[in-house]
Amino acid sequence: MKITCTQENLNQGLFVVSHLASKNTSLPILNNILFQVDKNTIKLSATNLEIGVSCGVRGKIEEPGDFTVQSRLLSDYISLLPKERVDLTTPGEAGGESQNQILEVKCKNHSTKIKGQSAADFPLIPQIEKKQAYTLKPDDFRQAISQVIFAVSVNETRPEINGISFNFTENKLVLATTDSYRLAEKTVSLVSKQNASKKIIVPTRTMQELLRILGSFKDPAAISNIEEIKIYLAENQILFTLDNIELISRLVEGQYPDYQQIIPTNNKTKVLVNVAEMIKATKTASLFARSGIYDVNLDFAAGQKEVVVSSTNSQLGENFSSLEAEFEGETNKIVVNYRYLLDGLQNINSEQAEISIIDGNNPCVLKPVGKTSDYLYIIMPIKQ
Repeated sequence: MKITCTQENLNQGLFVVSHLASKNTSLPILNNILFQVDKNTIKLSATNLEIGVSCGVRGKIEEPGDFTVQSRLLSDYISLLPKERVDLTTPGEAGGESQNQILEVKCKNHSTKIKGQSAADFPLIPQIEKKQAYTLKPDDFRQAISQVIFAVSVNETRPEINGISFNFTENKLVLATTDSYRLAEKTVSLVSKQNASKKIIVPTRTMQELLRILGSFKDPAAISNIEEIKIYLAENQILFTLDNIELISRLVEGQYPDYQQIIPTNNKTKVLVNVAEMIKATKTASLFARSGIYDVNLDFAAGQKEVVVSSTNSQLGENFSSLEAEFEGETNKIVVNYRYLLDGLQNINSEQAEISIIDGNNPCVLKPVGKTSDYLYIIMPIKQ
């Protein structure tokens, strides 16, 4: 194998794939990145057996071949090189079975040799037939994932809520997460209509990896500006393609709970508050919340047209913050976990939030104001 590419292109490609090659003592080859070079493409791949990622890198191909090399070492080394031409060579026959395979890396006045392993030992990354793609805009999708992923359950006894619910319909995708104490739901428009409706559960780790990759494209050294994300589904797998990057993952088995039944269909009190002010008031009240309970009181005063955010701690003291609010309905109150409330408020991408409740025993609903109803956040109350 003999290839030449720029340090920026190689560094970006390694950034995309190297994160997945984690420390694995039982199968050391999983610590490696696979180079696959044919006449037309340079492809880097990594897998942890649950998720596989591959990325095409632009460069000049002199000799095809394949090879695997330790991920962390190579990516750390390449990131320190000057932004010049990098030559990578494996001496001897391409794909040879020699145990002492070496990758030579040269760049300007830097030269190194890194030991690697034969590509024959690298696990096969599954392929999905690319038909019937669900297409989304990358920015919309990235924002949607970040608006729901924080509410995923970390309780491993219920694997179906350990992932993110994907509900594909004709022209939209509904993402939902819950940990039984709160629920986040986000609706994203598909770029083109699809006939096939589908419900699946995607592992959280997969979506964290995709978020990390999408986040890298804010960097000026990004491979290219991705215009769209395509999603392909197979029986128990999902494939995301972003230009020259592919991420494939197993799906979570089972059925996502029917969460629609806990979404209140009516309310007795509805207020509109300024999001930034509400965040500040909640953070202030949190200083006096009881340890381990994290409780703050929300009092909706119809007469004064205000919301009072308060907390009382017998050891520390008490705090009250009152906020002006546009009011609809009756005087009411609810006690919620301030961490859950902050998570919801910080993911509402509008200046004002709508907060609605029935009473202190029913869920509290948060929505953005001034946007289409594409985001919904529900918090279960702390019952006194």
